[in-house]
Amino acid sequence: MTDLQFISTTTTDGVLEREFTLGDSIHGMLWSPAAPPARSAPLILLGHGGGRDAKALPMVGRGRHLVAAGFHAVAIDAPGHGERPRTALDDQQIAAMQEAMNTGVPVGPIVVPYNLHLAERAVPEWQATLDALEQLPGIDGPFGYFGLNMGTAIGVPLAAADARVAAAVFGIFWYDGTLAEHARRITVPVEFLLQWDDQHIPRDSGLALFDAFASTEKSLHANAGAHKEVPRFEVESMVRFFDRHLRS
Repeated sequence: MTDLQFISTTTTDGVLEREFTLGDSIHGMLWSPAAPPARSAPLILLGHGGGRDAKALPMVGRGRHLVAAGFHAVAIDAPGHGERPRTALDDQQIAAMQEAMNTGVPVGPIVVPYNLHLAERAVPEWQATLDALEQLPGIDGPFGYFGLNMGTAIGVPLAAADARVAAAVFGIFWYDGTLAEHARRITVPVEFLLQWDDQHIPRDSGLALFDAFASTEKSLHANAGAHKEVPRFEVESMVRFFDRHLRS
């Protein structure tokens, strides 16, 4: 893996936003306070949902919001997302998901195995990114992770494999035996989001995934609404959660 390279830098409203590459395939965005803080600040990893990338508006918004609260934040493009090339399997699975959505067929049996396949490719990339970012001044552990939908499919195996993730927010994903095995290895504090009226993920499936986490400190945030109607106040809850668990 080659060195981290910053390819663009902008500063707006006190937020330093840096676009970077790492090696031949990793592309991401790093948000930091424009004025160096008096001491190192925790880093929050942001996992994006399917069809998005590190520069998607929700990622930018969350990154900037976390910086305002005194954190650093980073997002990287998942395999097959953003400007990254797609494999034949990527194209096949994306087409299958779109067909299922258009015809009203349950999409979970397609999304879950495909997202877990992406996780196998993405977890080592996240770990390489952390290795590189740990070398930058002002960034220090412990680290937090936030990711819903596909961000959960990638984040749960990552948190199970890497002890640097000290607290995590997951949710809006199906129960799966393989994912549950990863969840049973996670003992750090967890906040889990679930949409009570999700038209894609059966309520019992989301509850079963929450139940699988071995964390002694975990909380379930169940909100009324459909799959994409996660309330905006959950962003504030995320900030409070990380503030409570990552600051000494």
